[in-house]
Amino acid sequence: MLELRNLSKSYASGRPVLSNLSWNFKAGEFVSIMGDSGVGKSTLLNLIAGLDTPDAGPGDSPIIVDGVPMSGLDDDAATRLRRARMGFIFQAFHVLPHLTLLQNVALPLLLNGLPTVRAAEMLEAVGLGGRGGDFPHQLSGGEMQRVAIARALVHRPALVLADEPTGNLDPDTAHSILSLLRREIKATGACAIMVTHSQAAAQMTDKTLQLSKTGIQETTIVNTFKQ
Repeated sequence: MLELRNLSKSYASGRPVLSNLSWNFKAGEFVSIMGDSGVGKSTLLNLIAGLDTPDAGPGDSPIIVDGVPMSGLDDDAATRLRRARMGFIFQAFHVLPHLTLLQNVALPLLLNGLPTVRAAEMLEAVGLGGRGGDFPHQLSGGEMQRVAIARALVHRPALVLADEPTGNLDPDTAHSILSLLRREIKATGACAIMVTHSQAAAQMTDKTLQLSKTGIQETTIVNTFKQ
């Protein structure tokens, strides 16, 4: 689903943040990425999404998404790929305050020219059925994150990217949110990559990768999650 091939990124100052990362992410796989602050976790997600540009290097594109080399896409093509094949979940939710919950969730469907009936179905799936006419200011933090998850998954993306999605949530709400995310990923066969600092969150994924200045490698997190 996603392949990284010797991916590197340096800051404008020339200081490297990511160096020669290589990894294959499979469809249907829920992967967490951990690491110290400043090692490039969020930068990695931005590169995968095509929101930032990797360092130029020899050979093939360093990022292959769903069989498509990202380096071969212009801005318009990259935007279309993100819109159709990716879903994003942010720590700060980014739920649009002037839209109702139903309108927020339906937005990816509208942008892709798809029927919007699944928006109501996804609100029901995240426990907010019947509240489609409410606005974000009427929700708790956990409820807004549920809306963000529904919006990220409503168009059945092949790749879901989540940047600290439980960072502002209490432990019980975080567990509920990640259980929901895991169920939806498995049901749709999406690949999901979650950046997190929480070992409790990482326990709920299929695999945990440790990102450091020396590269990326699989690490062991004792999994106590019960499906």
